[in-house]
Amino acid sequence: MSEYFSLSDCDVIGFDLDHTLCRYHLKETSRLIYESFARYLVEHKGYDKDLLNLTPATWDFCFKGLVVDLEDGNLVKLAEDGTVLRATHGTSDLSTEEIIKHYGPKREWNHFNSLSTSFTRSSKYYFYDNYFDLPGALLCGRVVDMLHKRGNEVNSDFWKDMVAAIDHNYNTSAFRDDAGTYFPSVKRDPGQYLQRCSDSVKTWLRSMKNAGQVLLLITSSHSDYCRLICEHILGKDFEELFDIIITNALKPGFFSLVPQQRPFRTLVNDVEESEGLPSLDKPGWYSQGNWPHLHELLKKMTGKPEPKVVYFGDSMRSDMFPASSFGKWETVMIVEEMEGEGVPKSEAALSNEAQVEPLEKKGKFEEQGMKSPSAVSNQWGSYFVDVHKSGGGDEESQKLTWCCHCIHKYSTMAIPSVEHIADLPLDYKFPRFSPDKPCTTGYYPRPPDSLLKRCESMS
Repeated sequence: MSEYFSLSDCDVIGFDLDHTLCRYHLKETSRLIYESFARYLVEHKGYDKDLLNLTPATWDFCFKGLVVDLEDGNLVKLAEDGTVLRATHGTSDLSTEEIIKHYGPKREWNHFNSLSTSFTRSSKYYFYDNYFDLPGALLCGRVVDMLHKRGNEVNSDFWKDMVAAIDHNYNTSAFRDDAGTYFPSVKRDPGQYLQRCSDSVKTWLRSMKNAGQVLLLITSSHSDYCRLICEHILGKDFEELFDIIITNALKPGFFSLVPQQRPFRTLVNDVEESEGLPSLDKPGWYSQGNWPHLHELLKKMTGKPEPKVVYFGDSMRSDMFPASSFGKWETVMIVEEMEGEGVPKSEAALSNEAQVEPLEKKGKFEEQGMKSPSAVSNQWGSYFVDVHKSGGGDEESQKLTWCCHCIHKYSTMAIPSVEHIADLPLDYKFPRFSPDKPCTTGYYPRPPDSLLKRCESMS
């Protein structure tokens, strides 16, 4: 395999939608998601109204890559080998001594093997790896705090209520029925939450299509929400940009399950036809589906026995791991945390923000210093690297986080946004991640600060 990766070598270019092709205004969206989950717990499950009150400082807790241990209400940040780097009970930090007491002298999290080999869901833990459910980590922490305050036992029962809150706001009919808090708010004012794609991204998509590449959109969002997003960020003619659009794809199962379990379905007025398709015969807009049937269609469309596919996504669990492990696709991970560590925002993104957010819209949260969920957290540290303290606090070593390790293992390369590469020629050669190369190789336009510092300290 070449040590470089180039888009011009690919026959098919695939994209996830949310937080990949579509960038959100993270602060506004996170507040909305938190409110929609918390409101459900308060109004439908009788939880304390105090859950709805947040200060801007509270958002420092909101950090991607945490695992909540549903049996004891702990949230943990893991190193690449599964040791616990930091942990909280609810939102309160556990000291090094408490971590050792809880996880043993080696600080081993006992479900690590199950999570790290298959990323499957479990009744024992939940992995927060995307911005759509991330505010739930903050809510989980606060619910555990609240149960303690009431003197209630913390067990996994609270999680059933959390799952109900997610389902209430995100289930496939919620958009159509104006149910919950999330979809009605985005429908009312899409511009407050969604960032329009720059002209350079639209030109980039067209240039790939004009070069004869097949363009593919695969999202777990339902077709009605997908249409709202795409019309807002790309324009009414967005369907012309893609050869194939797949909504309600139910990733990661899309990649990993056998075709009989989830056939493709056609849509009529955003409603799925009850009869599944035996195979995928032509380009178009479909719902659900599976990777093997898509692969057969891509072979037909490209005229190649093994078309080379690259897929852009933001979720390790839903995009990178399954697409690289099952689909054997090249994968480009969107890692917004890079912008929180010294990687400059793209010019297009900066001008986009300037247009969209007049000062009066920034509101009191901005002035009082709400942290963006993609920025480094005071409580959790860096997304990429952390200090590992041994018992007694004497020895300290720098460890890669498990999330960072997964980026290097399952992604071809990582970028903060598609805007960062949209102006480059299609045959631009990107250095790819490789076990033989320094761990800073594979990030474009440059590695995050914490990884650079770690490499410097080791050399």
